[in-house]
Amino acid sequence: MKNYPFNSWKVLTAATLLFILSQFAIADVYVIANTGGISDADLRDIFLGEKQFSGALKLIPIDNSAAQEEFLSKVIKVDVTKYNATWTKKSFRDGATPPAVKSNDLEVISYVKSTPGAVAYVNSEPKGVVLIKKF
Repeated sequence: MKNYPFNSWKVLTAATLLFILSQFAIADVYVIANTGGISDADLRDIFLGEKQFSGALKLIPIDNSAAQEEFLSKVIKVDVTKYNATWTKKSFRDGATPPAVKSNDLEVISYVKSTPGAVAYVNSEPKGVVLIKKF
């Protein structure tokens, strides 16, 4: 057996890792709500606590830990550290409560379906809720 400058298992592992990472990089983000009347232009303000009502309806933003990094990057245009710091400041300064966190798409969709004013995001195509925008 000849010695090659690399091992085939290393190449295979690296290729697999690149494939997996590329799948995360192109994941879609679907912003959803219990009811309509929310524009995609309002999403940043909703998730940063600047917009709390749509007419008389109290908005309830929900974070999805499985899709959070993608959502923050594509929609809010901040990283997780800055987002958390913003909410920490807002909590102390204004007494505002940061969005509740759900752990996966199914949990998020279930919550949004049953909660008037809920606004959230998922990575899988949602059913039974209002789609605000796909990013």
